[in-house]
Amino acid sequence: MLPGIAPSVVGMSTYVLLPGFWLGAWAWRAVAADLRGRGHDVHALSLTGLGERAHLARPDTDLETHVTDVLNLIRYEDLHDVVLVGHSYAGAVVVPSVADRVPERISRLVFIDSGPLPDGMSQSEFAPPAEQEQNAGLVGDGWRLPPPDWAELAADVPGVTKEAVERLVELSVPQPWATATSPVRLTGAWEELPRLHVLCSFDLEQLQARVGSSPAFRHMADDGLAFRELLSWHWPMVNRAAELAAILDEAV
Repeated sequence: MLPGIAPSVVGMSTYVLLPGFWLGAWAWRAVAADLRGRGHDVHALSLTGLGERAHLARPDTDLETHVTDVLNLIRYEDLHDVVLVGHSYAGAVVVPSVADRVPERISRLVFIDSGPLPDGMSQSEFAPPAEQEQNAGLVGDGWRLPPPDWAELAADVPGVTKEAVERLVELSVPQPWATATSPVRLTGAWEELPRLHVLCSFDLEQLQARVGSSPAFRHMADDGLAFRELLSWHWPMVNRAAELAAILDEAV
């Protein structure tokens, strides 16, 4: 230990944890607690219209709204050298958008079962045409995408308890659809930042097979990217929180 420095300060990093569709900061609770126990500063954020901010959802809640949420957190909490972590949707479009605007505040990007979409593409366009059509048909009131059948998705997934499924059912809320249809707008400034991809629902070999098949994977074809496999299902913070926290800790 360095003289005059408390143990919790040595090696401390600042994390901002962003959830994907339907989830709020609550989904990160176990991961955040683990990281704080390791001495890190952790900010788990519920994006507008989700989690405890569900009452703020509106038809015009879009990607720009969520990017502003994160930019304001970084600004008003005066955060620097941020490890910006995005799961699913948040990784695909929110993380690169934020990093593109304030790269000087970010030290590393971490994508949880996700990757940055290229400029001009929306989250909804990433899905196959059949899935896009299905999702559009599910949108309630013309602007809200309901959560999936969590029990069906969790069936036979190791470590996903009945209590975890009940919590997902109770706390997940419809996703404002404009967040999925808004195209990401990037200048390329974010591309200079180091990145880590944590693969959960597919392994590295499967990813490499997809990279050349669609422009959506263009930014995951770069040489020198770091990958870690934490194979289970798309929501590792639910059933493998300790292992995910360890990976995030090692990333810095």
